[in-house]
Amino acid sequence: MPDFDPLRYAYPSHRNVVYARRAMACTSVPLGAELGLGVMRRGGNAVDAAVAMAAAMPLLEPTSNGVGSDCFALVWIERDRKLYGLNASGVAPMALSPEVFAKRGLNAVPRDGWLPTMVPGAPAGWAELNRRFGTKTLAELFEPAIAYAREGCPVPVEVGSLWGVSVRRFEQASEKDRAPYLEWFKAFTTPDGLPYRAGDVFRWEAFADTLEELAATECESLYRGALMEKLVAFSRETGGFFCGDDLRSYRPEWVEPIAADYKGYTVCEIPPNGHGITALMALNILKGLKLPGCRESADAYHAQLEAIKLAFEDAKAFVADPRYMKTKLADLLSEDYAARRRALIGERAILPTAGDPSSGGTVYLCTADPFGNMVSFIQSNYMGFGSGIVIPGTGISLQNRGANFSLDPNSDNCIAGGKKSYHTIIPGFLMKGGAAVGPFGVMGGFMQPQGHVQVIVNTVDYQMNPQECLDAPRMQWTLGRHVQLEREVPAHIAAELARRGHEIEILNSRSAMGRGQIIWRTDNGMLVGGTEPRCDGTAAAW
Repeated sequence: MPDFDPLRYAYPSHRNVVYARRAMACTSVPLGAELGLGVMRRGGNAVDAAVAMAAAMPLLEPTSNGVGSDCFALVWIERDRKLYGLNASGVAPMALSPEVFAKRGLNAVPRDGWLPTMVPGAPAGWAELNRRFGTKTLAELFEPAIAYAREGCPVPVEVGSLWGVSVRRFEQASEKDRAPYLEWFKAFTTPDGLPYRAGDVFRWEAFADTLEELAATECESLYRGALMEKLVAFSRETGGFFCGDDLRSYRPEWVEPIAADYKGYTVCEIPPNGHGITALMALNILKGLKLPGCRESADAYHAQLEAIKLAFEDAKAFVADPRYMKTKLADLLSEDYAARRRALIGERAILPTAGDPSSGGTVYLCTADPFGNMVSFIQSNYMGFGSGIVIPGTGISLQNRGANFSLDPNSDNCIAGGKKSYHTIIPGFLMKGGAAVGPFGVMGGFMQPQGHVQVIVNTVDYQMNPQECLDAPRMQWTLGRHVQLEREVPAHIAAELARRGHEIEILNSRSAMGRGQIIWRTDNGMLVGGTEPRCDGTAAAW
């Protein structure tokens, strides 16, 4: 065959939006989208498809998620004319406290090893979605993923490029104590100890066995059965902090979505401990500004960046496990507070600080079925493969979501046993006049709410189709006045932003700018979708 480089693309590609009359499934890996569409072709609904895709994604994209992940979902049920929210994020082991870190001389939660691991929420989330809204058994929904794991599946291009980065990361992390990481290397490197590359076949027997166990027990085994016992035993043997009660006491939560009006549309997010509220606060600020008619202008970029900065500083200061938050959501989302924050925006880049609102990394997928139901779903190990901890013989790779805790005892987000951390994964959903427009999401750590803002502004203010929304060059505020721009941003805009005081960094790699998917339902009932050009995304249509 011809010798080629799957990572080299010398010429610009072009994707059109995808239309479908009956159903659509979008995600960052083609096999995942096709698997979800297959479930709906066989009579399943959008929730069935989302659960089947979620169970397969640890195999198809292990660089971003695993059985040890957390997940969030927004679910539109057409018969109820209602949007439901599910928070399936885990909690810290009861044995963890700021004192544990102080004794180790740490002033922040590390990203690797046992210290940042938390109870996995995703499998409980899959089971809860299936119990409430599913029409198929978990055994039926997990069957395709189990077959792929045993037969092997090809490694996608973007996944392969990220795999090598993680191998180097865990080689460094395991230099002092290799024992907790041995199973990671066994599961995720070739027999020669090398990372899997694009086009390699990845087989994972332990993962297939675990999915069968989860299906047979409706995912109870991980929380109150044999898989839980294996996790706790490995934790005890290698310096972890889990006990059986940490998992036995865990349950996902149904939550009321939060929302903000943006120029006639309703933008919906999961409430804290997720930071979807950041996107809503930024949009509240932006809707009072007159954006220029041209999206590719310095004024448009400047306004979005300044609004995002202000919203993020508030989120970092106030968002935490809702049981510990002192600040009311209604205050953060009030029109009065948005006006006060908006008044801080001028012609120059500001150094943002948190205000006073008181009134006194990840995989994203979305589905739409023939019955009008839609799902916006996100699942993550947080930083790549997560903590680097894999439970022997199970294929369960644990997330490192605890790295987002603070160790400051005065912070609402200070680490404590049984507490949820500040969470970066956020599914989005758009509505108008009480009816569903559709699910959207942009994964990628702290880029996520910024991606949500840019998708909504592109859609509402600049009337972009779903694919154009995702193709558009992105920006990301990181800290202070520092801003990252994709190289596709016109040079004159970058120069003008620099003149306004923004510290500009031009990125050659687009991987830091998130990966998104969108499905909208048109006025005539047609589905139209867009998928991320920065990865291997596919919109599968029926």
